[in-house]
Amino acid sequence: MTLTEAADYLQAPVATLRYWRHLGSGPAGFSIGRRVVYRRQDLDRWNSIQQDAESVRRRSRRRIRST
Repeated sequence: MTLTEAADYLQAPVATLRYWRHLGSGPAGFSIGRRVVYRRQDLDRWNSIQQDAESVRRRSRRRIRST
C-alpha cells in the first residue's frame, strides 16, 4: 500500500510516517522507484510490537508507583 494508504490504515498523519521512516523507528517499508510502499502484514506486525511495548511500560509504571 502507498504511504497515504498506510497512514490512513494506522490513523496517523503522512508526515508522521515519513518522520518515523527517517528515524528508522516506523513500520518496515520499501521503495519501488521513488515511491515508498508498505505491506499490510508489516504494518500489523509493527502495530502489535508498539502495543506490546506500551503494555510493558504501563506495567513497569505500576510497579514503580506501588513500591
